[in-house]
Amino acid sequence: MLSGWARRPTSSARLVQRAQIVLTYAELEGVAAVARQLGVSAPTVTKWRDRFLAGRLDGLDDAPRPGQPRKLSDEQINALITRTLQDVPPNGDTHWSTRTMAADQGLNQTAVSRIWRAFGLKPHVVDSWKLSKDPDFVDKVRDIVGLYLSPPENALVLAVDEKSQVQALDRTAPILPMMPTTPVRATHDYVRHGTTTVFAAMDILTGSVIARNYRRHRSEEFLRFLKEVEKVTPKDLDLHLVLDNFPREREVPPATHKTPAVKAWLLKHPRIVLHFTPTSASWLNLVERWFAELTRRKLQRSTHRSVIELERDIVAWTQDWNANPRPFVWTKTADQILETLAGYCQRINASRH
Repeated sequence: MLSGWARRPTSSARLVQRAQIVLTYAELEGVAAVARQLGVSAPTVTKWRDRFLAGRLDGLDDAPRPGQPRKLSDEQINALITRTLQDVPPNGDTHWSTRTMAADQGLNQTAVSRIWRAFGLKPHVVDSWKLSKDPDFVDKVRDIVGLYLSPPENALVLAVDEKSQVQALDRTAPILPMMPTTPVRATHDYVRHGTTTVFAAMDILTGSVIARNYRRHRSEEFLRFLKEVEKVTPKDLDLHLVLDNFPREREVPPATHKTPAVKAWLLKHPRIVLHFTPTSASWLNLVERWFAELTRRKLQRSTHRSVIELERDIVAWTQDWNANPRPFVWTKTADQILETLAGYCQRINASRH
């Protein structure tokens, strides 16, 4: 029964945690070990262990609290949650709203909203995801995560990628500054003044970034960037570069990072070793976090009337970053990542039956 509670998608987060505490306590020795395993406090483990010993399954329920009695029964709440998770609206909508669910269940919108918040349900939100079909996915994950968690001695590990089609945009009207109760306001329309591509290599230990702007993103530009990286890094250190295969799989000509010209240059510079992320797994490349910072903190609200102005702005922002770099620390082990993905796959397979 406890195992079923811990795995059931409709179980509340609190009930799942309590069931996990009891199950983990049965496997490990000591309250401290359970607390470390589950990331909870020792008093929390002690509380639910004792509650389970005293009342078994009933002991894991919330104790009665003072206040106005609930107007909705457990059956009504369970029916609403089940309806939300398993069915679609009968009126042809793709997802439930508080209004359609309230009409369907004979409740008011406020009650539906409270129940959804309590169970962490957001029918209006859609997250995107994609599973890699790379046949070497496991090996590549272990290789790259190993570089992040245990970098080789006498070597630099650099996360490398390109941010292409960065547009020089000029708003059709000035951006209005923030005021009390009013956020910054910008027109939705703009004038395009060309694009550039930002090539970047981030040192995973220090967070410092080597960045260059090129007007195109072909193999020639990638090779130019490799030469820049090789020139500005200490010659007595090996270079391990984490990067993806750009362009994407099945594109012609061959991927930018694997053309004959690039391979020939790498043969002459054996201190540089390339480590490729799996296809459809750019989240493994730490430099993506730096690109996100560049976008959020500089590009998203900037206006530029020329590509030269845009590139000058990117160079200045990168210099400021490097004056006080902040590394992005990788914490997940390869086993933890693979276990999480295995859980997703099991849920996907279960949903098909």
